[in-house]
Amino acid sequence: MTEPLTLGIDIGGTKVAGGVVDGSGTVLARARRDTPHRSRSPRVVEDTIASVVEELRGLHPEVAAVGIGAAGFVAEDRATVVFAPHLSWRNEPLRDQLGDRLGLPLVVDNDANASIWAEYRFGAGRGESHLVMVNLGTGIGGGIVLGGQVVRGRHGIAGEFGHMQVVPDGIRCQCGNRGCWEQYASGNAIVREARALMSAGSPVITDLFAQVCGSAETLTGPAVTEAAQRGDRLAIELISEVGRWLGIGIANLAAALDPGTFVIGGGVSAAGDLLLDPAREAFRRQLTGRGYRPEANIVAAALGNDAGVIGAADLARAALAS
Repeated sequence: MTEPLTLGIDIGGTKVAGGVVDGSGTVLARARRDTPHRSRSPRVVEDTIASVVEELRGLHPEVAAVGIGAAGFVAEDRATVVFAPHLSWRNEPLRDQLGDRLGLPLVVDNDANASIWAEYRFGAGRGESHLVMVNLGTGIGGGIVLGGQVVRGRHGIAGEFGHMQVVPDGIRCQCGNRGCWEQYASGNAIVREARALMSAGSPVITDLFAQVCGSAETLTGPAVTEAAQRGDRLAIELISEVGRWLGIGIANLAAALDPGTFVIGGGVSAAGDLLLDPAREAFRRQLTGRGYRPEANIVAAALGNDAGVIGAADLARAALAS
């Protein structure tokens, strides 16, 4: 029997991306809208989601369910968005609000849970029963699959790895604490260090300085990654330092969760082995019981920007079957 088509929605701070996905994880059709982040009304965001769904159902009216992956805290009922930092949702009953409107079964989950489910089912974690995903972007997000099941935690908000403290009294984080992991292993960390060198007038950053026409404010993480891939020594050093902190953090996660594979996703993972090789080295140095226990694999995510859409759609398909 052919598995039903489902529709996945990936909601971030800048975009609402949607796709119709078949049972093999193939995206058959896509649609996208900008996130109306300046609006204080939850209804405006829901209107945007409904618009994407309606466009895609016009192409594939046989869609059987919708899955939504939202950047924020999703309650254990997988119906309510407790808090979305980039949107106006606060204890928003999204499943009930949108389910009635769309007239389709609806599943809501965290966007990182959707991404790890996609990598587990169809991507870099395929065939691995115990998987942890670490997404390096502006900050750090993550997800956990143990024994073939997404681990959401008692309150639905497991996987906020970026806010583990790795440096007591370290750099202040936007969450209010100090020394959070994402302050040392993220796109923000790369940019912060590069801009600090620029502002100090350091001669070691001449090439990067020229690349952005002498303006530290216009430097971005992707620009540093591109410079590293071209062989810029300082850019390579900056990414290697982030990789070192990445390895330290995942060694701590290995001590707690003992996965077989770590999948590294997010925009910073575009640096490839320039990031992952230092991470692997630091992981081996920091791993509890090193030399006497199996080591987890550390691999790059395979599905890129489609992971959230594919995972949300597949979670909706799984809910139909349960």
